[in-house]
Amino acid sequence: MDWTTHFPAFRIKDTTSNIPVKLTKQVEIADIGCGFGGLIVSLSPLYPETLMLGMELRTQVTNYVINRVAALRSQNPLSSGQQTIPPYHNISAIRSNTMKFLPNYFRQHQLSKIFLCFPDPHFKQRKHKARIVSAQLNAEYAYVLKPGGKVYTITDVEELHEWMVKHFEGEEAGDVSELWERVSQEELDADPCVRVMSEETEEGKKVTRNGGTKYIAVFRRRKDPGWPD
Repeated sequence: MDWTTHFPAFRIKDTTSNIPVKLTKQVEIADIGCGFGGLIVSLSPLYPETLMLGMELRTQVTNYVINRVAALRSQNPLSSGQQTIPPYHNISAIRSNTMKFLPNYFRQHQLSKIFLCFPDPHFKQRKHKARIVSAQLNAEYAYVLKPGGKVYTITDVEELHEWMVKHFEGEEAGDVSELWERVSQEELDADPCVRVMSEETEEGKKVTRNGGTKYIAVFRRRKDPGWPD
């Protein structure tokens, strides 16, 4: 995947040869189903040297995020001789169906964080196959996530929360369960990403206004198990 048009502030070119333009860094954080972009916008100043990508299926919503990022960049322009890159130049968004094409965008073990914030619960049982967490999809998350990386989940639907936990570490996870371990509450309390996805996303603010409950679970990618003798 060529990300140079998404993150032009991080482009470099070897002027001594015909090597194509490339980035100084690679994308490390993906917000799957990013909605209106509240998460990546809030995380950008916290991790200014980390490239982040919002991935959204709805065309109009994706266009909104793209325009939002462009406006933020124009308010924080790059200047010649500047030692540090201003906020919001490290975030971008694309329209994509990640349930079908996630491995097309990222190499193996490329990402350090994946966010699944307030995904569609698909309440009807016949629609459960459309949920963003499943044994098959979790295997793809494990493929693109580096060992030690994390998948962050949050929802206001308790049944969906239990579904996601079971599919990461329970019987429903199958062989993929050995690739994941749940992060402790003590570690969650110290993680600024947990606060941001709970308080700064549009859905998170809506749940707060309505007095709802937020169910959070974070899973760390284990090292690949060794081959049996």
